[in-house]
Amino acid sequence: MEKTGSDLLSLWFADGTNFPGQSNFRKRKQWMEKALAEVYDALPNATRMLIEYKFFEPAFYHTDLPDWGTAYLMATKLGEKAQVLIDLGHHPQSTNIEFIVAYLIDEGKLGGFHFNCRKYADDDLTVGSINPQELFLIYTELVAAELDPNTETDIAYMIDQSHNLKPKVEASIQSVCNLQKAYAKALLVDREALAAAQDAADLVEAESILQRAYETDVNPLLEQVRLEMGRDPHPLAAYRKSGYYEKISAARVGGESQGWA
Repeated sequence: MEKTGSDLLSLWFADGTNFPGQSNFRKRKQWMEKALAEVYDALPNATRMLIEYKFFEPAFYHTDLPDWGTAYLMATKLGEKAQVLIDLGHHPQSTNIEFIVAYLIDEGKLGGFHFNCRKYADDDLTVGSINPQELFLIYTELVAAELDPNTETDIAYMIDQSHNLKPKVEASIQSVCNLQKAYAKALLVDREALAAAQDAADLVEAESILQRAYETDVNPLLEQVRLEMGRDPHPLAAYRKSGYYEKISAARVGGESQGWA
């Protein structure tokens, strides 16, 4: 970290067991605490440790850090420089991720994201490709924190996907555009009206306020913002017109594989 100028140490551990009785849970917990503490004490100044969790895989009986609660516990024990990293694909089915986001923000322990999307497990699909409304609801909590003068956040946003079918750059452009859409829609939520509906226990109106923001077409807004920044309003189309993919494909003919081969 010191040599590269990095201020973030992002950690995910595949450690776990496949069979009952294979290992001692409490000893493994203690070993994890000791190992993380040693690294934490060696962190350079003004840096953070982000602890990622994963429900299962490659271990199938238990994982040492399987959920946000165990990651939060470790981060809390270590100190202020340790926080939790959320990977959207690292949860049991139907987990309410936006609740986890809100909870960790309130505790000052949300350190970052690995953005992707999933249908079954850790599929690492393009952000927003399966459940774009979930992405909007996550950003709704992030924007609420941004607007709260009493809440401080320093969140690292990263994309962690497996582009083994789509062209990698195009898939990354799709991901960024989908994130921008979710963020823009979350900014459109009428916060005052939402708070009033929540205080009045008006469930229908509270839900409708979120739905109105989510159903708004923000593409014209994003296109205008890009124009004002001197960018092409249609990033994917601009990339395809550039001929960059064809150029690098031709340049790499006969080169050595950098993939799984």
